[in-house]
Order: sequence, then C-alpha cells, then structure tokens
Amino acid sequence: MPNSTDTLQFLGHVIVIDDDASVRRSLSTMLERVGYEVRLYDCADTFLLNPVVPSPAVILLDMRMPGTTGVGLQTQLKTLAQHVPVIFVSGDSRPEEIITAMKQGAVDFLLKPFTAQAMMDVIQRAMHMSEQAVVNADKSMQVSERLKRLTPREMEVCHWMVRGYSNQQISIIDGGASATIKLHRARVMDKMAARTLPELIDMLIGMDIPAPQRQASTNHTTRVE
Repeated sequence: MPNSTDTLQFLGHVIVIDDDASVRRSLSTMLERVGYEVRLYDCADTFLLNPVVPSPAVILLDMRMPGTTGVGLQTQLKTLAQHVPVIFVSGDSRPEEIITAMKQGAVDFLLKPFTAQAMMDVIQRAMHMSEQAVVNADKSMQVSERLKRLTPREMEVCHWMVRGYSNQQISIIDGGASATIKLHRARVMDKMAARTLPELIDMLIGMDIPAPQRQASTNHTTRVE
C-alpha cells in the first residue's frame, strides 16, 4: 500500500529556526504532513554557517535565541535572502522587538502558544508572497537579458519610446530620419518581445535604462502625456 505522503502536493520550503527542540519537532511534523518540505536549525548562527534558501520558501524565525537574535538575522536576510518572507514565532518578546521586526518587513508575528490553523494561514499567505517574488524575479531577469540585445542606438530610442515620444519627436532629438527611428522602434519591440507600447512600458517599470546623451529640447519637442 503506497505511503500517503507520496501523493501530497509539494507546497514549498519552510525553514524553521528555533532553539526549542520540541517546537522544531512539532512544527516539522505538522508542516510535512500537509506537503511542505522543512529544514530545521537550532539557532540563527547554525543557519548562517550555510545560509542557502531554496525557492519558494518561508522562514519561521524565533525571536530569542543564543547568539544572533531573530531581529539580527532578519537584518542579514535583507542581503542573503531579500525576497524570502519571514514569520516570527516567539513566547517572550518586548514590544520594541516586535515593532522592529514588523518595520523590517516581517509578514506576521505569532506569539506562543498559537493554533495550528493560525500558523497554516500565515504560512500559506507568506508562501504565496514568495511564489510571486520568484515569478517577478524571473521576469526581471528575462527583461534584463532582452535589454542586453539592444544596440546603443536602440537603447536610446527605447528610452524615449517609454516616455511617450513619437518617431518624429525622437528624430528631432537625435537628428535622425523619422523612417530610421521607425526601424529602430520596430527592432526594440521585436527584441523586447513586446506586442504593444503599453506592454513595453509595463515590463520596463523599475528597470535601469541608461539616459541618452542627447536630451530632449523643450523648444523642439512636446512630450506626449
């Protein structure tokens, strides 16, 4: 008869960092039973010996531990695992610690003892955030790779395109023929795999596009708002 765990849907990785062995055991049993893969650490310093975080993942972090505190590790996670959601679990925390944890981006703060349902609800919400962060990171990487395909001239045209300038306006800025700008514009759309200008603008939000050396002159062009 097959093991029931063989049919469980994989729900993601949960990293439990807590110096209480009984808490680690109970959390591991509870989470693995529903489909999470669990990694256990007895303190933050043990985790920091090899801080590898798979994706998608959520970190369950105790506040009070020997050595590096929960808030101290959370600060380091901004560099080590920037987009991994952190949930604090603690039985004894000062208000200022809770405030600091939340200001640093903790998803939630559960005080021991907490119910299994409360834990599952928070983990599910945090895991959804982690999955979305992975998707966003993949999209950002794809867009960065596409930008590398653009020639310097196409990059300039792309800069003005996403700011609403027409072919004629761009040609006035750099002195090129409107037909040439139209060709560069088509190549930008093709290399960026964008079907429409709004789609191109949307994918480039937050991306670093170098500003052209030739700047728009307000005497000769009018930006399309």
